[in-house]
Formats: sequence, C-alpha cells, structure tokens
Amino acid sequence: MINILLCGNQKVFDGALSELISITNKTKEVITCYIFTMDVSRIKPEYTCIEDEQVEFLDQVVKNKNPENKIIKVDVTNIYEKEFANCANETAYCTPYTLLRLLADLVPGMPDKLLYLDIDMMANDDISPLYHTDIEEYEYAAVKEKYGSKMIRPDYINAGMLLLNMKNIKETKLLEKARELIKRKKLLFADQDAIFWNTTKKKLLPRKYNEQASFNKKDTVICHFCKRLLWLPYPHTENYKQWNIEEIHKYLKCYTFDKDLEEYKKLKDLQCPNCHKTGHEENATYCKYCGHKLKNDEIYRQENTATDPDRTTS
Repeated sequence: MINILLCGNQKVFDGALSELISITNKTKEVITCYIFTMDVSRIKPEYTCIEDEQVEFLDQVVKNKNPENKIIKVDVTNIYEKEFANCANETAYCTPYTLLRLLADLVPGMPDKLLYLDIDMMANDDISPLYHTDIEEYEYAAVKEKYGSKMIRPDYINAGMLLLNMKNIKETKLLEKARELIKRKKLLFADQDAIFWNTTKKKLLPRKYNEQASFNKKDTVICHFCKRLLWLPYPHTENYKQWNIEEIHKYLKCYTFDKDLEEYKKLKDLQCPNCHKTGHEENATYCKYCGHKLKNDEIYRQENTATDPDRTTS
C-alpha cells in the first residue's frame, strides 16, 4: 500500500483531483491518501476546511480505479492552533496550509511511511518505485531545489515531494524542531527551510522524482508545476498550475498530461460547483440537488451553439 499526504483547503480541489487522476491512472498498487485540512477563517474567509462533499467525490474517483483506494480527510485545526496560531510564519510565502505537513507526527494513527506531495504535481509514471525507496536509515528522501541548490546550499531540497520515514522523524524530533523554528523566526520558505535546517540525515533522489523545470521529459515520474523565474525579456515569474490547461499548453508547451486532464475536465463537469455533489448524468446541465448550472457559461454557450447553429448570444 502507498500512503500519500496532501494538504490544503477547499480551493485545492482542482489540484487534488487532477493529481490523483494522474497517480491512479499509472499506479496499480493500493493508495490511501490523507488530506490534512483546517479552518483558519480568522485569517482569511476562504481559509476553511476542504468540504466533505469534495472528499467524497475524490474518494469515488480513486475507487473507480481500484476499489481498495481511499481518501481520508483529517481536520488538524486544533493541532494547528495549538502549535502555530499567530506565529510569524502564518503569512508565509504561500498560505498557512503549507505548514500542515509539519504536524504529521502529532496526528494519531498515521503510517510509518508517508509520501507528501504538493497539490501542483502530476504523475507521469508509476509512483510505486519512489514510494518503496529504501529510507530505513534516513528521516526522509527528497530532490534538490532547482534554485536553492545553487543559491542557498548545494544540498538544499524542494519540500514539494517528501518521502517521510515517520519512525525516524519521531526519534530525531525533526518535525518538532522544525515547528520550534517556525514559531520563533520568520523564514523565507517557511516549512521548507524549517525542515532543511533541522535535518539529521536525508537521502537525495534523482530529479525525475520532482521535476521542477522541464514539463515534457519522458523519464519524469513526478512533475512539479511550481513557480518559475525567467530572465527574458525582463526578470519575472510564471506560476501556471496543471489545471490551467490553456496556459500550460501555450506557455509551458506541456501536453504530457492531456489524457489525465481530459478526464479531470469531464469529472469537473459532473460535480456541482455550488453544492459539490456528484452523481449527475454526463449530459446534465443543472445540478439535480440544488439546481445550479453544472458547467461554466462559456462551455454551456459553446455546446448549445454547436447543437443549435441559429442560436446567438449577446
């Protein structure tokens, strides 16, 4: 069995859906995916837990690939508030949800080995060999960070993919020490810095397990759609995620995941964007539970124009 950890609020649904489709399309081994979530709407109104209906939908999707697959929602609000409430890194470079991976040793019943993945990743191959990498003597395995390994330290890691040995981590108190650093010092890359600077022993893996720059390499196992720094025609950043399908085609020239993303688009159409409930027919236009339109206006217009050539829109 492969145990995966994702983290986020209700807004990570697109990433979780597309990522899990790509994983389960290529990995036949049974997968249990834990989703750490929390309600910190005291910071921003949108910082609420991923909804039960969204989790049920994801669970249905992965079970369609293998009936033994499952998604488990874990509300860590109380643990987070106890550990990180009002700390300097709540307004980190991403969101407070980036800190949730640092709570893995405090959640009861978590497995001894976990594959943590950022939400903006896609699998291009079977992840079983990655998960079964021998890390018995290490706290975790990771890939070097594309910029940090040149600008910070040669062995600086990208924490978007972490193969965690929870048994060793509890013994060395890696995450406990990382949390203490998060509480007392503002860090540029928050969780990533906190993990790196408190590491006792890590295993560095090949770039193919967290490819951060090239989006069409055939040997890539995990592709990371993280922010890129570009110098021309002037210094700027790009931050296109896998669910930004038009943009990854146009700007990243990435067509590697088209089959997965086509499935993602079809499944998104079957989920109500209002109540998040599923079970609709493939050609349904309105939600049978709340009456909300299932597809966005542009898709609805295109489909109706296609079936009725004389139909026009203002």
